[in-house]
Amino acid sequence: MAIMPFVRVSSAAMSDERDRRWVDTMPAAYAAGLEAAVFAPFAAELAGRTGGARRVLEVAAGTGVVTRALLDAGCEVVATDLNPAMVALGAQREPRARWAQADATALPDEEFDLVVCSFGVMFLPRRPAAYAAARRAGGRFLFTTWDAVDTHAFAAALVHGLDAAFPGDPPRFVSAVPHGYTDPDRVRKDLAEAGFADVSVERVVLTGTAPSAATVARGFCLGTPLRQQILERGELEEAVDVVAGVMTAELGEGEVSGAMAAYVVDAR
Repeated sequence: MAIMPFVRVSSAAMSDERDRRWVDTMPAAYAAGLEAAVFAPFAAELAGRTGGARRVLEVAAGTGVVTRALLDAGCEVVATDLNPAMVALGAQREPRARWAQADATALPDEEFDLVVCSFGVMFLPRRPAAYAAARRAGGRFLFTTWDAVDTHAFAAALVHGLDAAFPGDPPRFVSAVPHGYTDPDRVRKDLAEAGFADVSVERVVLTGTAPSAATVARGFCLGTPLRQQILERGELEEAVDVVAGVMTAELGEGEVSGAMAAYVVDAR
């Protein structure tokens, strides 16, 4: 297990924001329920766009699904995440990378060919500052951010399930955070503020496949900050059962597939 010895975490990053909190039990649920269905298709997409970059710094690496794709593409990867539980699980699952806990605004003091971030920028409280750190680290920044929630088959069905589980007061985490940074003009503005001059924003639609709708429901409800919002409203497993039932009704029994739209951003 290769975990780098330094930890660089800013006071701003450690603020107790409910919609960005992760606890130790969540990474395993996240990996089991969401990696293959939701994140692996875009991991392959990002790995195919590295353009021959050799040394890659990954920000918000999570459990390592993109890390693995980058390594398989021949990159040398330093993988970072703010959450120590994610770093520990990622290092265990993908020991070929060097892992470190790090804030996106205080990245390792090394030179890289490319900085990559897969669906992490939506969680950053100070995006221009993080983007500036990425520009200093590598000069080229490649990342993804989701389009609106109704363009993502799994997320849309999840929201419908949450509406059914908590009528009148459904959790809004999914729409507000993962699907809350969907305006390409805003993305370009934030990158320009950070000093990037050449920015490409491309909308890409890929298909995700899961063993069942219930698998995805458990991944979202138990493996993301949505978990805390559910606990504030009721019993966790009861809510998961309702959400899974609605998602199954919408997506089907057994193996399910759905289209997922996101923006692939390449900034230089």
